[in-house]
Amino acid sequence: MEIVDQFIARYSKEYDFYSRAAQIVTQALERDLKESGIRCIVTYRAKDIARLEEKCRQRAPKKKYKKVEDIYEDIVDLAGVRIALYFPAEQDQVEKAVNRLFDITEKKSFPESNRRSTGKEFSGYSATHYRVRLKERELIAPDMRYAKARVEIQVASVLMHAWSEVEHDLAYKPLSGDLSDAEKKILDQLNGLVIAGEMSLRMLQEASESRVARSGRFLNHYELAAYLLNQAGKILNEPVGDSGLGRVDLLFNFLSKLKKDAPADLDPYLESLHDNVERRPLSEQVIDSLLAEDPSRYEHFNLVRLDHAEIDSLDPHSLSSRMHQEIGRFLTRWVELEEFLRNLLPQEENTRTVVPIARVLDRLPMLDAETRHDIDLLRRLRNNVVHGQNVPSPGYLASASERLEEIIERVRRVLP
Repeated sequence: MEIVDQFIARYSKEYDFYSRAAQIVTQALERDLKESGIRCIVTYRAKDIARLEEKCRQRAPKKKYKKVEDIYEDIVDLAGVRIALYFPAEQDQVEKAVNRLFDITEKKSFPESNRRSTGKEFSGYSATHYRVRLKERELIAPDMRYAKARVEIQVASVLMHAWSEVEHDLAYKPLSGDLSDAEKKILDQLNGLVIAGEMSLRMLQEASESRVARSGRFLNHYELAAYLLNQAGKILNEPVGDSGLGRVDLLFNFLSKLKKDAPADLDPYLESLHDNVERRPLSEQVIDSLLAEDPSRYEHFNLVRLDHAEIDSLDPHSLSSRMHQEIGRFLTRWVELEEFLRNLLPQEENTRTVVPIARVLDRLPMLDAETRHDIDLLRRLRNNVVHGQNVPSPGYLASASERLEEIIERVRRVLP
């Protein structure tokens, strides 16, 4: 059996493996990009067996494969993912997401040079391809074997992907001979229209951002994400990547429920942003400011969070009644403690911009080191519960609620 036949026989058995690897990558990207407000279409596939065989036989005379592994090394897109962006300007944000989610082994940008092909007026295919591997620490046990799979991610605009499909099928897989000069010129003209279309999409995005900034309301979390990135960059004096955005979709729904979904409503909560957005993403910082300003908003936020059907990896609709009860009890006790501590601040400080609870502790000299430490640990637990990160068991939450009650009594006893 010749090398290509051996390779195809082996790949046929591995087809489902590559399809599943591409699916895992797609699911991670879809979730991350949607939450961050990146408008795109993400699709995946494993290389079609018949087309792959045809490609291998075309390349074999030139490549001179000696063993099956040579073909695996040569064909890099057995598992492929395609990200089709509505707005080409968001490609840099996609790259940050790819870097964050996967181990990049290779990056390739097209066109590879500024030189145009002979007879062409325009630059041709414009995209960025990443070859990645899944991170083992991000995989659950049943999927651990997919960490060794190599997956190619292709990122381009929706328009460019469409043109590329047409051009590839006509130019590289002709059914009735080579393309005529007239067909080549039409493809080149279409490429020019696509490039012009991408320029228009960039202008449209800028116009939309200007409209929102002037007077409009956020129509969706995509507009909110663009506004957050723009404003945070000005406030922090440095650009903020989408990895620093956090759950913009959750923030948007919370703002909508509070009827604070206009830029003017949001701006006061951006003034106190800090620049450690990798530790505390922008959305979480704004949510915390909204909750600190009015603790009664916890109830609204909890409803929004449940609507998203997600607390970390748990589905809230399947959570036990005890879990719901203990989360509610813990947050109620935390609100009591937070209001109690804020009321201890001098009146003039308590009427200013809401002070983060960590700073409140620094301004209350009557608290001893042990009490401060206990409150700080519970503050971190509160952040995890509110933002759906590593939510503990009902029993742990019950214990934490009791500790909160004890701390409130402890502080009352030391007051003059």
